[in-house]
Amino acid sequence: VAILSLESDFKIVGEAGDGVAACEQYEKLRPNVLILDLRMPEMDGFEVVQKLLTSDASARILIMTTYDTDEDIWRCLKAGAKGYLLKDASHSEIVTAVRTVASGESFTSSALIAKVARRASAPELTKRERDVLNYLAVGMTNKEIAIEMGIGAGTVKTHLRTLFKKLEVSTRSEAINTAIQRGLIRLE
Repeated sequence: VAILSLESDFKIVGEAGDGVAACEQYEKLRPNVLILDLRMPEMDGFEVVQKLLTSDASARILIMTTYDTDEDIWRCLKAGAKGYLLKDASHSEIVTAVRTVASGESFTSSALIAKVARRASAPELTKRERDVLNYLAVGMTNKEIAIEMGIGAGTVKTHLRTLFKKLEVSTRSEAINTAIQRGLIRLE
């Protein structure tokens, strides 16, 4: 807000402290560009992107956050956000990003383009593989995962083999570390 307020052609029309309020403010004010953080109370930025673009496909949303994992960037852009920028961006990059998104074009920080390209070429994980990965992250054994998911232990092993191949790892700990680095899982 402080940076954008310095620009004579920008007008800040509203602010919100959480995702639900951001949706309400957007519906009420219909700004040219909505700037969102990813981590917000009530509803995170990704959920806000999904909700707003479902009700208004023309919404121009710029994500501005500290989270730079491949998966965070990919999910938001794939869901329809027009831009992704890190909070440590320079004054000129922030202004350029807002102007670019306001004009209907996409903007991704040059520092993040390689991450977007890497994620775009990575194989998608299935829902089951993501579930297995989440259970791995909390320390469950194959048997515990099988019971939790209602599948056989052999099926868990099959999911693990496929998961390891997609993540290009060979151990459970490598899979967890890689998944955390890429933003596929979050440990609270």
